[in-house]
Amino acid sequence: MLGSTHGTLTTTSRTARVVACGERPRPAVHGLADAAQDVDVSGRPLQSAVPDLDRFFRPETVAVIGASDAEGRPNTGITRQLIAWSERVGARVHPVHPTRKSVFGLTCHPSIGAVPEQIDLAVLLVGDPTPLIGELSAAEVTFAVAFASGFAETGPEGAAAQARLTAAVRASGIRLLGPNTNLNAFERFRTDLDGPAIALITQSGHQGRPVFALQELGIRLSHWAPTGNEADLECADFISYFATRPEVGAIAAYVEGIKDGRAFLLAADRAARHRVPVVAVKVGRTETGARTAASHTGKLTGADEVVDAAMRQFGVIRVDGLDELQDTSALLARARPPRSTGVAVYSISGGTGAHFADLATAAGLELPTLSAGKQRELHEWIPEYLSVANPIDNGGHPVGDWRGRRIIDAILADPSVGVLICPITGPFPPMSDRLAQDLVAAAEETDKPVCVVWGSPVGTEDAYRTTLLGSSRVATFRTFSNCVTAVRAYLDHHRFAADYRSPFDDAPRTLSPSARKAQALMRPGEQLSEHAAKQLLRAYGIRVPREQLVTSAAAAVRAAAQVGYPVVMKASGPQLTHKTELGLVKIGLTSASQVRDAYRELTDIARYEGLPLDGILVCQLVGRGVEMILGITPDSLFGPTVTAGLGGVLVEALHDTAVRVPPFGEGDARAMLGELRGHALLSGVRGAPPADVDALVETVLRVQRMALELGDTLAELEINPLLVLERGQGAVALDALAFCR
Repeated sequence: MLGSTHGTLTTTSRTARVVACGERPRPAVHGLADAAQDVDVSGRPLQSAVPDLDRFFRPETVAVIGASDAEGRPNTGITRQLIAWSERVGARVHPVHPTRKSVFGLTCHPSIGAVPEQIDLAVLLVGDPTPLIGELSAAEVTFAVAFASGFAETGPEGAAAQARLTAAVRASGIRLLGPNTNLNAFERFRTDLDGPAIALITQSGHQGRPVFALQELGIRLSHWAPTGNEADLECADFISYFATRPEVGAIAAYVEGIKDGRAFLLAADRAARHRVPVVAVKVGRTETGARTAASHTGKLTGADEVVDAAMRQFGVIRVDGLDELQDTSALLARARPPRSTGVAVYSISGGTGAHFADLATAAGLELPTLSAGKQRELHEWIPEYLSVANPIDNGGHPVGDWRGRRIIDAILADPSVGVLICPITGPFPPMSDRLAQDLVAAAEETDKPVCVVWGSPVGTEDAYRTTLLGSSRVATFRTFSNCVTAVRAYLDHHRFAADYRSPFDDAPRTLSPSARKAQALMRPGEQLSEHAAKQLLRAYGIRVPREQLVTSAAAAVRAAAQVGYPVVMKASGPQLTHKTELGLVKIGLTSASQVRDAYRELTDIARYEGLPLDGILVCQLVGRGVEMILGITPDSLFGPTVTAGLGGVLVEALHDTAVRVPPFGEGDARAMLGELRGHALLSGVRGAPPADVDALVETVLRVQRMALELGDTLAELEINPLLVLERGQGAVALDALAFCR
């Protein structure tokens, strides 16, 4: 447990500049850079606000509140590390403690108000930081860090304490990191490494250690943001900030829970606009993982399929392990954009090449067959009996002499090759040493990524430790799977970035006439009848069958004649959800007598079941098509989401659905349908004609518009089935349910 001192002190390190006592200088303006200027129909911002975190990571003045130099105290080690960090970044340090005159030889102040200059960053080494927030605000402190635990991660009482802390911070104008954070932001970063850097965000400090250790492999890190419980500053704030930093080539994140779904999407959108890849491990794929994450940081992990879809929409690359986070971030940070999506696999063993090619192809990587001319060129140095079509097998011996480099250069010169991967399953000196040297030399002269898998379990070989890891151009991996994951993410990211258009740019700013019509149909706190729900769909231009709502058998007969036989008859009422199971649907009625009998039977069943009706629907019987389901479902993190899947009885049998978070464009609507396991049904199978996918996509986008405009009043919508007719004939909503807030 950290110390509970509530005083405020500040000191300067021995090598820091001397602070002259006197009038406190006026604080520099701090706040939000590139703030949002536009909002959607719900008044939500359409661009992320970027906090000006320069003074957090590079402060001029630092106060350590609760500072100590007494041996054996936890605060002493922290104080020592903060002083050392401040020296490295050129900041003046002010220890603060109510009973100490000096700490580590630096003048100690009794309170933050006694510090003779304005403080950029106050580090709170206290058990309860909340009482200090008012003092910090009065002293015009810019940023604060709270290490203390015992907040939302501990349960309801801790959550209430964190709510009080959050309220105090919001009222103060200070930006706070934590609580339940650590010293990771103040680590010693190597300054001798060049090239684009990785910026790291973690909600659990130890989970960032593998990425931080990349510096030992020659990969640059620029920042580490340990966000903890995120009472104020959150993961999204740091993504937005890092995306605008010129030195950042990739953002790596370990996320246990997302504080604000909308803020996360806006931050991911900003990174996508700047073409900065975001690679994330997101805990919560399983119920156990979600429960554990909640106990650690007090976050909502969110429905995993929705989180997964949201990340995919905005180009966040989700990986499962810390080793994948490490390797994928490193490749994305350092590799130039691809000139081609083709991957060439080159090895000294045919078995190794075949094995890797299987893994790569299964992962969706393209291994183009090299042209006949290129194969003839390679056979100048590789025996004719070996395959060089791709994968390329050199048989071993050519890598030991002048031929090795020529082979590599010839492969890289092929315009169909965008990435060269060389798996080396184990050291085989001197051939493996010469091969590593040739790969490094070739990588220095090409703008194409050269990836090497060093498969030795030892990892102490000079070819690995010195040659490969000593290169800033070769991406070195230890496993086949991590290499495949990273290369696929690299190609996917650049494909995504090249085509990216922010969906927020096209999000509606004003309510449509459809929304005004629909709002008149809403019934707060109630479920709408099928008839009322279909009126809601009509308001948004979604096609429904010809139908009439009737309240007598005679009216039913007249309606059937006007709709046109054969007809469908269904009970319609605000409490009806599973009409078929209750016998409240009659299909294929072809005569007036059948209509009369059906009317009496439907009303009798409803009366017996005690179900109130607003009438009986007499509907057009629509022809054959593919049954789909479309819906709007609320998510605790992201708000209304849109779901599409196979409909009818298949939705419960197969659970084949895909989800998107509004706003999204036509491309995402089509991609959502492509994710369905049964998407081939829309193309026509077993002689069936292709379905009208364009009409289905248009309907998905209209449902999305409903989610955006009616999200505050429409709790849930289900269209099942939506019958997608033959190409060119449209899509028809045969049934619908709607629940109002």
